[in-house]
Amino acid sequence: MKRLLFILMMMTGTLAMQAGDYPYLTFETTDGNKVSVSTESLTLTVSGTTLTAGNQSFTLVNLSRMYFSTSDESTTGISETVTADLNEVTDIYDLKGNKVSKSQMQKGVYIVKTNKGTFKMTVK
Repeated sequence: MKRLLFILMMMTGTLAMQAGDYPYLTFETTDGNKVSVSTESLTLTVSGTTLTAGNQSFTLVNLSRMYFSTSDESTTGISETVTADLNEVTDIYDLKGNKVSKSQMQKGVYIVKTNKGTFKMTVK
């Protein structure tokens, strides 16, 4: 029994040391969304089927995984477009799937492919 208790204490200490290197605890839901919570003074509470981490609450059945991370991985679906990325455009499509050139772009939403990835772009 003492041996089991010692092993559990060692595992807890190891986990605490590893978690100390990561400033965020990231929760991924079954629909793919990610929410990161700062680990500084983090309190986790389970009440019924709800997990509360800091100021965020999650229904347990909707969580697919949680892990420590070095950056805020919260997904908003919005990212900043850098001008350098626009210079590397390989293809542009309108929302109907028609290929267009930069000169044909008017107000609207476009799918833009670059060497670094594919993203949506709004022209105002």
